[in-house]
Amino acid sequence: MKSNFSSPQRQSLVGVVVMFGDTLQSTLRSLWPFLLVWALRINQMNRFYVISVIGAALIVTAVIAYLKFYNFTFFLDEENEEFVIRKGILNKSRIAIPLDKIQQVNINQSLIQKFIGVHSLEVDTAGSSKKEVAIKAITHDLALSLKERLLESEKNYTGETEATDNARRVAAHPFISISFASLLKTGITSNYARSFALLFAFVITVYQNIEDYFEGEGYENDPLDEYINAEVLLKFATFIALAVIVLTLLVNLSRTILKYYGYTITRQNKSLLLSYGLLNTKNTIIRPEKVQIVAVGRNFFQRKMDIQDVRIRQASNNDDAKEEQKEAIEIPGCSEAEKNELLTFLLGNIPQKGEGLKPNIRKVILNTVRFIIFPLAVYFVFAIWFYGELFEYIVFMPLYLAFITSMIYFGYRNSRLYSAKDFIIKQSGAWDVDNEFLAPHKIQAIRLTQYFWQKKANLGAVKLYTAGGDLSFSVADYTRLKELANYWLYRVETTDKNWM
Repeated sequence: MKSNFSSPQRQSLVGVVVMFGDTLQSTLRSLWPFLLVWALRINQMNRFYVISVIGAALIVTAVIAYLKFYNFTFFLDEENEEFVIRKGILNKSRIAIPLDKIQQVNINQSLIQKFIGVHSLEVDTAGSSKKEVAIKAITHDLALSLKERLLESEKNYTGETEATDNARRVAAHPFISISFASLLKTGITSNYARSFALLFAFVITVYQNIEDYFEGEGYENDPLDEYINAEVLLKFATFIALAVIVLTLLVNLSRTILKYYGYTITRQNKSLLLSYGLLNTKNTIIRPEKVQIVAVGRNFFQRKMDIQDVRIRQASNNDDAKEEQKEAIEIPGCSEAEKNELLTFLLGNIPQKGEGLKPNIRKVILNTVRFIIFPLAVYFVFAIWFYGELFEYIVFMPLYLAFITSMIYFGYRNSRLYSAKDFIIKQSGAWDVDNEFLAPHKIQAIRLTQYFWQKKANLGAVKLYTAGGDLSFSVADYTRLKELANYWLYRVETTDKNWM
């Protein structure tokens, strides 16, 4: 059955439910301060009045949701090669997106959408860092057909694409399927540092709040002082170390399974279709020509278990480095064979490390000043002149020093920049060691930096800019960095490959 998008059409009728949920959620978010005050005084209000206001608000929300649904239409202008969306209640708007500017189309499904059997489709265009259009409620078959049509920029297009037909025929035979066992391994072997930081901050905050409570109640002596001593603090530190393991099992494991459950990668023509998620299902397409940087990371335990995480950064308009990291597509728990299959498909072949460049020993000195000397100086200044109670936490200093020292050492030992004929490989990380692969023809700009205090030592840094983010390497031989930069620029100028 061929899908015709040339005439305006609405979303599925059950989409009113999704519109209602979105409208209600946005209203609650914008009015939460007033609602909080109102909730605190609800016992003082007339019950009939409260019920009437809530009922009226729900009716108004339902009317707005229906009007949003009724006035939202979409179609393809075949003559002008544009995807047109009309929406609005009082202020009507018409959005026309040229098909050749559409970079990515994702099909997602939230928990509510799962219950009512619809999907959402998001369109990402060149020239905008946000999702340009989101269709909240359409069937899966219609979403898949529309997605393939929007990503097909050739003129005189009719009917469904061959890729759509192929996707449906081979859906039962995925290219790669991440097993539940691999997700379990990933969940218990990742995010140690983040878990430790969250737990430590939580416990310290609770402890401080307890002390503030006793002080506010007028106790002359803190009752906790009778129990807090060096031995108790050491036991407490041991408890934190054990709690990190528990937190990793409970939080990271749950997050990994909920987010990546049922991860399947299906090959369709010259692209990969990714589908994953337990509560919120996501579907996205990866095209090798749009891939900018591929990163492969693993730690000691993951290496023993033969699993690794693959992160793919595609062309993006977002200038925020943190947002670019969030937008990166992650494939967790890949085996060595699965990783090699992905790299071969996305990059053409498996990158081999060429000549390696390591940072100067001054990088260790710089990080020592940044993460040990400066923080400890600030700590003692505040402890001596402002907050004497900070000395109570000095028992944690050996743990901090041991942790930071090991991170600095292993981070320096693992830091390398490899330059081969077809790829640039940056290796970094202390516990989780990442290898980022970048093809020279993807480079859009190169910046060399050397501060005045680095000239005598002939040190500097290089930063490679791509449409999917940056790759940088610092405190290294500046002469060698210039040679590499000239070579990469030569490769960019002489290659017949496009960056996208």
